[in-house]
Amino acid sequence: MLRGLWSGATGMQAQELKINVVANNLANVSTTGFKKSRSNFQDLIYQTMKVAGAETPDGGQVPTGIQVGLGVKAGSVQKLFTQGDYVQTDNQLDMAIEGDGMFQVIHNGNEFYTRAGNFTLDSEGFITTPIGDRLQPEISIPEETAVIDMDSYGQITGYDRAGAITIQETVTIHTFINPSGLYAAGDNLFQETEGSGTATEGTPGDLGYGTTVNGFLEMSNVSVVEEMVEMIVGQRAYEANSKTIQTADSMLQMANNLKR
Repeated sequence: MLRGLWSGATGMQAQELKINVVANNLANVSTTGFKKSRSNFQDLIYQTMKVAGAETPDGGQVPTGIQVGLGVKAGSVQKLFTQGDYVQTDNQLDMAIEGDGMFQVIHNGNEFYTRAGNFTLDSEGFITTPIGDRLQPEISIPEETAVIDMDSYGQITGYDRAGAITIQETVTIHTFINPSGLYAAGDNLFQETEGSGTATEGTPGDLGYGTTVNGFLEMSNVSVVEEMVEMIVGQRAYEANSKTIQTADSMLQMANNLKR
């Protein structure tokens, strides 16, 4: 059986994964705080037919040898935590992190992290995500608060209509040694894993931590143009691998037709 059949099949599977990743990126181009993914591939093992450096019968040396590859496999689908564009909303509870860091929330009793700062208030006045997960540490905005202000160091100050201060709290953020190792749980949430390392809590503006911006949101870091180019590359690579399979099939057909 021709190796090209199986190598071409692995190539088609790899490019199918690439297109799936691109499709998810494009689907989330307007998702607040979304981080795009990138598919990484690795070549499979090689069949060594002649070892490089082997000695020839006349005392010479084989310079390069012969190795035939057996295709490709998916190595990883990596989250890229590059900065997304900012959009001004003028919403008092909207927050964006400029630099490294993530907000911590409690979801179903567990700690999760997010870059999406589109917060709101629940019925008890606590700052929560759109699906009701409370920001950590919990911050409750008094009912009489009319204006909320937040500086670049995460300090939230609330004022009533007379200008008196009603609340002063500080929002903390968390960083990871390897944010790409976080588990993407959906709902703009990420969960700590062994690969990501332990979350390190800090105050915005500290060394190694980003600063906070009030009245802005960080949008998706997906570039539509780049993803369209990746889609074209994946489509053509898928097509080329299918041609490999068709060519190998034609060669087998010729071999089968040698005897009639």
